[in-house]
Amino acid sequence: MFSLFKKKDPTPAPIEQGATPPTDAPTDAPTDAPTLPWVKRLAQGLKKTSSNLAQVFVGAQIDDALYEQLEEALLLADTGVKATEYLLKDLKARVKKEGVIEPQAVKALLAESLCNLLTPLEASMDMGQDTPFVIMVTGVNGAGKTTSIGKLTRHLSDSGASVLLAAADTFRAAAKEQLQSWATKSDVEIISQAQGDPAAVSFDAVSAAQSRGKDVVLIDTAGRLPTQLHLMQELQKIKRVIQKAKPQAPHETLLVIDGNTGQNALTQVKAFDEALDLTGLIVTKLDGTAKGGAIAAIALWGLERALTKGRALPVYFIGVGEQLEDLQAFRAKEFCNALLN
Repeated sequence: MFSLFKKKDPTPAPIEQGATPPTDAPTDAPTDAPTLPWVKRLAQGLKKTSSNLAQVFVGAQIDDALYEQLEEALLLADTGVKATEYLLKDLKARVKKEGVIEPQAVKALLAESLCNLLTPLEASMDMGQDTPFVIMVTGVNGAGKTTSIGKLTRHLSDSGASVLLAAADTFRAAAKEQLQSWATKSDVEIISQAQGDPAAVSFDAVSAAQSRGKDVVLIDTAGRLPTQLHLMQELQKIKRVIQKAKPQAPHETLLVIDGNTGQNALTQVKAFDEALDLTGLIVTKLDGTAKGGAIAAIALWGLERALTKGRALPVYFIGVGEQLEDLQAFRAKEFCNALLN
């Protein structure tokens, strides 16, 4: 399911000369502990919302009361007002067209409506279009940005890609050390500086990747709040400097968002997209207290975005936990089934 890069010789790249691996692995590093199949883990992560939505249809009749309860359940799932209104309008049209009389049939139609809304978010990265393929990753602190980069690195390395990491998150304490731990775990090179400027680290990483024949460069940029204009401008500077090292880069500019942040996730997406012209999203932490409905709000906004930029903003990956297998490609049908099982 998670095949990003194919290469005949899966020989891992050596650790950068002079790098000193930390003695302790990060607490969020992948482990070899057995896990549930992906679909079950996703369903487990979204169980709270799934249960709340399922309860609406128990002993119900197809009337205004049903739609009112469903509206409340969708809003509690962080779907947002606009996306909730969109889904209910579409659902009522489907119910009328199909002439259904059973509440469970209405639930199935809701799943179809939601899946139809989310399908434009499903996309795959074409990492074979250029070498090195440069991926710039950003997001607010605490969203799981560096951890997602680490997992993505491991997946790429396991599929045979030679990966180089750039520790350009010089803003957060211990960010470089965390990324170094992931580099050691996946046996890949990393570019970092003790007191380095984020843009300079990014430039050096792309230049080094070109000279060393690397397949992929993953750049961990500093976590930023979209309300801090000067910090967002620094991210724009990083992107410009990357383009000086390689005009076509970055090939992907990804935002990592925390699935627990509800409608604030959409606010972040809009702000970062305006500043960086994003190409994709990674949604993390869809377990525990995550409600999942924010993805529907992002999808609806994506329909508007498609009118001006040609496509919705895809969700490339979603995460439901700390282990390596807990980061997987987003599939609309799987997500809808987990949410409305």
